[in-house]
Amino acid sequence: MSQYVLINRIKVQGANAIAGFTWGFPAITHFLGFSHNLSRKLSATENFNDINLSGCAVIAHNHHVHTYGSSYEVEFTQSRNSPYLHGLDNSQKNKTAPVIEEGKMNMTVSLLIECEGNVGNRQDGFIEWLTKHCFLQRLAGGTILDIGCVEIHGVNNDGEVRTLKRRLFPGFILQDRSDYLQKHYQDLLEKNANTELLDAWLDFTALKQKARPKSDLITKHLINIRKKQTDEQQGSRLVTVWDDHLKCPYQESEVPSDLIAYFDELENSKANNKLLNQWQSYCAPDESTDADWEYVRKPEAGYLVPIMMGYKAISEVYDNNEIENTRDSETSVCFVESAHSVGEWQSPHRIRSAEELSNCLWHYHYEKDWYLCKQNKPIFEDEKCEPEIITENLNDDFN
Repeated sequence: MSQYVLINRIKVQGANAIAGFTWGFPAITHFLGFSHNLSRKLSATENFNDINLSGCAVIAHNHHVHTYGSSYEVEFTQSRNSPYLHGLDNSQKNKTAPVIEEGKMNMTVSLLIECEGNVGNRQDGFIEWLTKHCFLQRLAGGTILDIGCVEIHGVNNDGEVRTLKRRLFPGFILQDRSDYLQKHYQDLLEKNANTELLDAWLDFTALKQKARPKSDLITKHLINIRKKQTDEQQGSRLVTVWDDHLKCPYQESEVPSDLIAYFDELENSKANNKLLNQWQSYCAPDESTDADWEYVRKPEAGYLVPIMMGYKAISEVYDNNEIENTRDSETSVCFVESAHSVGEWQSPHRIRSAEELSNCLWHYHYEKDWYLCKQNKPIFEDEKCEPEIITENLNDDFN
């Protein structure tokens, strides 16, 4: 039987809203680090050292990013905070503090953490211990203001899954969609061998628009011939072909041959002059052609978002005494860059079985030079394969 700890409705103030070169929600590494630190503290206790926490699902209920401005020109709300005061004299302390650029947010999230070990009749003490130590930690750099409740759920059948799901509403659970990115990247490579992985990632993350030559007269004409009793069958067929054509981005779809044949046979009269001119411009547009801008759909359906999911090493591992300004004086150091992929916010009602619930948990995933967070069961291997993720050239300590 699977056993989970549900830390429900955690209200966090001042959490980090920037993850790599994405913003809006903390990186998944923050939440796994939170649960991992709890597990380390558990192993150091006498009463609960036989219990281990592994894997963590993230459910978002509410969030508010500290920004202002329009949707196209968003700026983070900043404040003047002195980086440190220790060792400064009074004249230095009275100087205007610098603005330390940072992105903060408030959020309410729930964490579903897999629990390994027999809690037994220690459940009340275990919940009390978890609640206390959750308040002593920070989550994503923010301060925990309140926790709705801490519960232990055993999940062995679909009925217990439904009971647990009801505790997560309303909210959205973060799912790993790296497979979407990999599939789309392979599709782009088949069309263009010079395509980069960043191009595929931007198709998921960027709001894109494409131009389509003006076609209002064409649409109106096809609808009119469908209304005529004599041309009703032909008009319905042409309108269907035209509607299907408009559903695809203009540059990625050819003009249907049925429409080309129809307009080639259309009488070149004064009444059809504007219509035929627009048709010619539609088939062969130039710089002076009027156009409508259309939103380009993402390669896959769903509430897809860019996520930061770990790090990639960009240097060898150094001894601690070889690098200055490290976090401690013992741990070896490696420089890394952030790794990005694609995630999806999905309603918990889509989870229908204990296996699907288990697949929502994020785990640490280690490979050669890669330190990632992925869903499903953890994998520890030393392979030379590179996951389908985007990396950012951002140095950090990689312990």
